[in-house]
Amino acid sequence: QVQLVESGGGLVQAGDSLRLSCAASGRTFSQYVMGWFRQAPGKEREFVAGISWRGVDTHYNDAVKGRFTISRDNAKNTVYLRMNNLKSEDTAAYYCAGDRTRMSTSPASYDYWGQGTQVTVSS
Repeated sequence: QVQLVESGGGLVQAGDSLRLSCAASGRTFSQYVMGWFRQAPGKEREFVAGISWRGVDTHYNDAVKGRFTISRDNAKNTVYLRMNNLKSEDTAAYYCAGDRTRMSTSPASYDYWGQGTQVTVSS
């Protein structure tokens, strides 16, 4: 079992940067594909970025490609989401999630979820 705790959210202005962190408990973190999702009020949860268990493969939502970077440090049991040039449409609660099988853009594929961290971008 893996427990996930996100941090790093906050209120920023358009064009600013943030780095989200997701700390995982458990000795099997390195065996999980990790993903970041976000959910804005009244909208469905959407895939933001994913990273393979060794960090070799990454995948991004087209809306964030070129602005966001996902990375992981298996020695620290942590996955990161660096967000640059933030836009008002990036405002949402951000969640990290773990999947034991494969990288997927579907929230239903992920086994473990954090509690979320709020990112608010003012224009």
